[in-house]
Amino acid sequence: MCADTPKDTPEYKQTLNLPKTDFPMRAGLPKREPAWLDRWEKIGVYDRLREKALAVKGTDAERAPFTLHDGPPYANGHLHIGHALNKTIKDMIVRSHQMMGRDARYIPGWDCHGLPIEWKIEEQYRKKGKDKDDVNVIDFRQECRKFAEGWVDVQREEFKRLGITGNWADPYLTMNFHAERVIAEEFMKFLMNGTLYQGSKPVMWSPVEKTALAEAEVEYHDHKSHTIWVPFKVQNGSGDLATARVVIWTTTPWTIPSNKAVAFGKGISYGLYEVTGTPEECWCAAGETYILADTLAADVFTAARLEEGQFKRVRDVAADELDGLVLAHPFNGMDGADGYWDYDVPMIDGDHVTDDAGTGFVHTAPSHGQEDYECFVARNWLDRMTHNVGEESEFLSHVPFFAGMRVFDQKGKEGKANNAVIAKLVEAGGIIARGRVAHSYPHSWRSKAPIIYRNTPQWFASVDREVGDGLDTHGKTIRSRALNSIDELVKWWPQTGRNRLYSMIEARPDWVLSRQRAWGVPLTCFTRKGLLPTDPDFLLRNDAVNARVAAAFEVEGADCWYADGAKERFLGSDVNPDDYDQVFDVLDVWFDSGTTHAFVLRDREDGSEDGIADVYMEGTDQHRGWFHSSLLQACGTLGRAPYRNVVTHGFTLDEKGNKMSKSLGNTIVPEKVIQQYGADILRLWVAQTDYMVDQRIGPEILKGVADSYRRLRNTMRYMLGALNDFKPEQRVPVEEMPELERLMLHRLAEIDHQVRKGYSEFDFQGVFSTVFNFATIDLSSFYFDIRKDALYCDGDSHRANACRTVLDILFHRLTTWLAPILVFTMEEVWLERFPGEASSVHLIDMPETPKDWLDEPLAAKWAEVRKVRRVVTAALEVQRTDKVIGASLEAAPVVHVRDADTLAALKSVNFEDICITSAISLSGDPQPAEAFRMPETEGVGVVFEKADGEKCQRCWKILPDVGQHKHAGTCKRCNDALG
Repeated sequence: MCADTPKDTPEYKQTLNLPKTDFPMRAGLPKREPAWLDRWEKIGVYDRLREKALAVKGTDAERAPFTLHDGPPYANGHLHIGHALNKTIKDMIVRSHQMMGRDARYIPGWDCHGLPIEWKIEEQYRKKGKDKDDVNVIDFRQECRKFAEGWVDVQREEFKRLGITGNWADPYLTMNFHAERVIAEEFMKFLMNGTLYQGSKPVMWSPVEKTALAEAEVEYHDHKSHTIWVPFKVQNGSGDLATARVVIWTTTPWTIPSNKAVAFGKGISYGLYEVTGTPEECWCAAGETYILADTLAADVFTAARLEEGQFKRVRDVAADELDGLVLAHPFNGMDGADGYWDYDVPMIDGDHVTDDAGTGFVHTAPSHGQEDYECFVARNWLDRMTHNVGEESEFLSHVPFFAGMRVFDQKGKEGKANNAVIAKLVEAGGIIARGRVAHSYPHSWRSKAPIIYRNTPQWFASVDREVGDGLDTHGKTIRSRALNSIDELVKWWPQTGRNRLYSMIEARPDWVLSRQRAWGVPLTCFTRKGLLPTDPDFLLRNDAVNARVAAAFEVEGADCWYADGAKERFLGSDVNPDDYDQVFDVLDVWFDSGTTHAFVLRDREDGSEDGIADVYMEGTDQHRGWFHSSLLQACGTLGRAPYRNVVTHGFTLDEKGNKMSKSLGNTIVPEKVIQQYGADILRLWVAQTDYMVDQRIGPEILKGVADSYRRLRNTMRYMLGALNDFKPEQRVPVEEMPELERLMLHRLAEIDHQVRKGYSEFDFQGVFSTVFNFATIDLSSFYFDIRKDALYCDGDSHRANACRTVLDILFHRLTTWLAPILVFTMEEVWLERFPGEASSVHLIDMPETPKDWLDEPLAAKWAEVRKVRRVVTAALEVQRTDKVIGASLEAAPVVHVRDADTLAALKSVNFEDICITSAISLSGDPQPAEAFRMPETEGVGVVFEKADGEKCQRCWKILPDVGQHKHAGTCKRCNDALG
């Protein structure tokens, strides 16, 4: 009211149709969200959705199934921010597809076997002074099972607190008896189809954990290693090569005792170099000659403490001269070695040799390096492999000088082996330089201790043998099936995931299936005594035996493999147990999780009808982990990939882009975020980030997310208030709506298409930004702002009812569009309008939007209207800043528009209402010099004028007719509304 309003002027505020709602501005999510969780559990939302799908099965309304297969988190420890990101993305995928008309099933699961749990139990034993090896293996496994069960329960509640929907009452666990049965059965398929074999080759080995590791179980950290330059004497050279030495460089001195060859590169330029002088402290001698890569020779002599002028290049050494040379091992002929190293060391060519670093020659120990091993495989030299290093990285008793010395001790610290080898090389005159180098080195991701490559008998699945199962549609080998699946059967989000996994599969060696541990599913196979692994009858392949194993595992679990008399029980009467040995290695846990498609998607009623998942979704590290192992495993048993889409998320960093670390104090714990803001804010952070790359989180980022949430919440609150008393009979047909309402329906139809497309392509950032911008720009700052006057002041008018009809339509779209993201808030919004014991926004679908709501000509017209409106509002903002006016209703500007079509469009709408002014004049006359202009909107100028008349005490417009009607101080519109 104006300050000079007479005291007897009627109070009109109570006659306005102001928004009314109990929906609070403050969300209070941390305290209120648990009640919604309890409510969903009570009404059984997930089960009701399944019943809903079952009820229409076989009808025209049948819902197509959609399955996101959950990559199992490890049942060990509280959730971190990566877990929250991962499970929230999965939840948004499942919920959005459900609300778009699918039967979207989600079975959460856990990885329960493996070294991390076994390691925890061993730690408990060590604290009590007990040795794991002295404990009955079944008792030990039971303790591991109990440990996993405890963490499954903890993590389940933490996941549910994030608002994750799914079959929490019946998740899958890799340690369930049926799962253990299927894992064993899937392994036995490899046994029967000819891809399983036992081989002795170098594998990544953890001396601390005393087991082989898969690549996915290895991470790289900085490590300081010894570096040595070792000369090998030529034994069969002629001329000036007769006394030459070939120099190698290595960062693993402990592998020198296992050297069997020296490799050169055919494309590298080599030279013969002579030492012409030496400083006092030097392991070289004047007159000695060395063969080196030309690009590296100067660096080698510098490391050997020679100065420029103390060595010279004698001549070229061609690759043909190197090929066929035989060298002597540095320890050849040493006293006390009993001839252990008195063998020929051939020179061989290798594609892996470069002249980027070192000497241009590669010390080759086939028992301790993959490329070294492959060189020997290519030459059929596997009989030359050494077995010098044991499971604790100790030199075995048969190795002279070094027996019992370890590369790394039981805590992962450097042992005595490297220094002992270096000292013996010095004694033998077999070293010209030494040093230390800091470099990236493989470590076990569990113990964080460095690993070694070690030749040891292991069980492998061949990726290049023909799979004898007849499933040849996509290839005859595991590798070919995997590569074809990647390109022909799977969509990748983002596409870079395809490239990464393809290159890994293309270059990968055979899969190491065995682990020398206790907590896992055993390799359920038997080997024939007295036969070599290469013998066709070495492995027992017997369907009846396999069936007995599977049946026992189903009832008793894998523990029965370790029971007394297990071998006799499984071999039965048709196989003599005295002829066979039972294998007790356990399967790589990646084989466990790789087989989940079989016991979840294939075997469960709520799995996938064809055993293939619509989506696998995990972090980018799973290209070498779960995506990888699942692909290999399924290609060996199904003949194809077990998934149709692979979605990948990046890693979560702090606000500065640093990796999170407890030592840096920059970790973000989901529980703390939920306690401060609520789970919906954490979910909104996920939706606002481009999760397919590395994303950032921190206090300031979360504050920004909370601000976006508040703005959106206020938009929903306004709609609830405006729809408070809206009745079905007040609905206005679309064809009878004013243009502004039809424009909003056009925008809604556009947004609906973008939302569905975004959800289908797993683009939550795109979905949320689209909906958020629509809600805050198209609605709050434009449509709501314009229509407040009609809603508040018109009464039960056609225009007001058309607006409320649109608001009702918008309400149903916005709540369902956002429900997969803001699961708690949209439930609160929904229940505010539609309360009821069984009511839930999560039980309904996104409403279908009629295509005829799209109206491009109308949208084009209003695009021009909105352009001119922006010039008007900017001109009025200048007057407001200069204190000429306090509100836009005090203005009645003159708008000059050069374009005739635009001018006609403005005249066809109530442009003063669009600009929220009391009046407006539209003119095609040239713009006066004083007119306000905006460079981006040519041909439009605005001349400010104050509105003429008195202020209506009800709608606050300034109009000439105020005070001339029955109701004091009102305009005609308000007078008529009052009756």
